[in-house]
Amino acid sequence: MTNSAPGGREAAVLDRITEQAWLELAAALIPAGQPEAENPLDPDEPPAREEAAALYVAALLKSYGFEVELVARREGRPNVIGVLPGAATSGPSLILNDHLDTYPAGDWSAWTETGGHPFRPTRRGDRLYARGTSDTRGNLAAILLAVRAIREAGVTLKGELKLVFTVDEERNGPDGSIFLLEETGLAADHVIVCEPTGWTEPEGRWGMGVAVANGGHALVEVAVRGVKTHLWRPDTGVNAGSKLAKLIPRVEATAFAHAPAKRAGGTPPLASVLRVAAGEPRELQFTPDRARAIFGVVGLVPGQTAEGVLADIERTLDAARSEDPDLIVEARLAPGSLFVSATIEQDETAEPVAALSRAYERVLSERPRLYRKNAFNDTIRFSERGFPAVTFGPGEDGWPPVNEYIHIDKAVAATRILALTVLDLLGHEAEA
Repeated sequence: MTNSAPGGREAAVLDRITEQAWLELAAALIPAGQPEAENPLDPDEPPAREEAAALYVAALLKSYGFEVELVARREGRPNVIGVLPGAATSGPSLILNDHLDTYPAGDWSAWTETGGHPFRPTRRGDRLYARGTSDTRGNLAAILLAVRAIREAGVTLKGELKLVFTVDEERNGPDGSIFLLEETGLAADHVIVCEPTGWTEPEGRWGMGVAVANGGHALVEVAVRGVKTHLWRPDTGVNAGSKLAKLIPRVEATAFAHAPAKRAGGTPPLASVLRVAAGEPRELQFTPDRARAIFGVVGLVPGQTAEGVLADIERTLDAARSEDPDLIVEARLAPGSLFVSATIEQDETAEPVAALSRAYERVLSERPRLYRKNAFNDTIRFSERGFPAVTFGPGEDGWPPVNEYIHIDKAVAATRILALTVLDLLGHEAEA
């Protein structure tokens, strides 16, 4: 790594970003407030309670000298906003964002790499395993360590730095980023969301992309109605479960109308079944007269709408109806879910992409890959309101649902990149 740091200010920051420092911080953050912070996407399940995690992070920010505010739309779910005013009244402002909720861990016994406890950080070689390592407490540790190193090195930033740690990101942000942006006036000149963008090639080469745009997504419910009959006489009814089973592969093969993604690495929209239900409790003597499936439609590109997605699926269902006169089926957005639109790409020559790229090249001696991330994160909520927002972080973009992990080398490199980017974007001067 090349350190061209005037007066050694940047070198003093980078010297404080070590593997051990990141590991200690990540190991403390990963289990904080768990399992209460687990936040299922399922609209019919109760949301997370991130309060314990929020209080832990807020205390860290106060110790770093930030002005801290806890802002909640719903009891037990405070968002954390930490502000470090800049020395120059006309300086730029930067938001570093991450979230406090995680995916549910599921069956604890499946977490073989952590001894059956999903929230026990466990190192194996260059990997740190636990729920939240990749998405996204390991990325959160990178933000906090980068900022702590800047503060401990005695560097004064000219621009204003805001650390915004949200709740409810795993449910697309109603109590988190949507609430903050619509109700509190949260704003900045630049936004970097520290979420997984890491990649590893089969031969071992690795890096982290900069996601300059995000794909959209939708949850779509397909419901079939039939005629209930006794299990001994299935020939006298219409089995809704059987009808649905034949529809699932057809819906998954739906050809969605879309424009091709501009950035290399973009994927066409895809549908996959997430949940299937048929029949009622205590009715195994009868065939089901109702069945439903919920599909995730991902990889939406700018311009695709909820109406358009449903129209595409309706064309698939119309073809099935024409072949089966007994088929009664309808599609709608899954009740309680949010349709998420895709975002347009940020300019790679403008900030904050340019600053991230400069810092990345200094740390890893190459330019980062720019791409469209096929997943939701709070970047979308900032981008759709006109803020120049991008995603960058050491977690794996495509981590496993069980035995989640993060590469330690990536995490340390990302922390250094973030620190240099903050210094570059906001400017700095030595304290007296």
